[in-house]
Amino acid sequence: MDHLVSPSLLAADFGRLDKEIAMVNRSAADWLHLDIMDGVFVPNISFGFPVLKYVNLLSEKPLDIHLMIVDPDRYIERFRDSGASILTVHYEACPHLNRTVNEIRRLGMKAGVSLNPHTPLSVLEWVFPYIDMVLIMTVNPGYGGQEFIGNSFARIRALRKMINESGNDVMIQVDGGVDTTNAKKLLDSGVDVLVAGTSVFESDDPEGTIRKLKELG
Repeated sequence: MDHLVSPSLLAADFGRLDKEIAMVNRSAADWLHLDIMDGVFVPNISFGFPVLKYVNLLSEKPLDIHLMIVDPDRYIERFRDSGASILTVHYEACPHLNRTVNEIRRLGMKAGVSLNPHTPLSVLEWVFPYIDMVLIMTVNPGYGGQEFIGNSFARIRALRKMINESGNDVMIQVDGGVDTTNAKKLLDSGVDVLVAGTSVFESDDPEGTIRKLKELG
């Protein structure tokens, strides 16, 4: 499978959100990544259902939604109804993870599980058959524009080995500090989906940056 690129809307200019989404629509991007933060699970608040409804109306790309919230089970069906194609929850926020990811799939979405940088990969050992993607955070979640955590490459290689040995078809997504200088090494380490926010939306040529990320490999 060719790798996918999912620009992160958190880094967009919300004063011209329609134009930012139109740019992504024109671009080589595969998905549109949306970080939903509640100010409890992470120390920041992003946006909620009114903005998501507007984004869904404008976006021609599948919505790749990353929930950084406590008790995500309360909202799974509402996110589906708001346009989510891929719904990712945090392991750390889900005491009954198997039930959560099964419900995401039952409602017709791809199920993802994200891990904070300090969470051991071993917690996913028995979850692979029930999910479509693992999102590895390469910064501490909560804010865009952070510096990439260097030992993430080894972590991704170890995860790829675990997935391959499990015999399951699970994608690896990476989010945090991704740009054209480290994306090739991430792909070589086993990543399938690149999430890029600041490096895309703050570049002089956002479409060109997306194209460069897409053409790597």
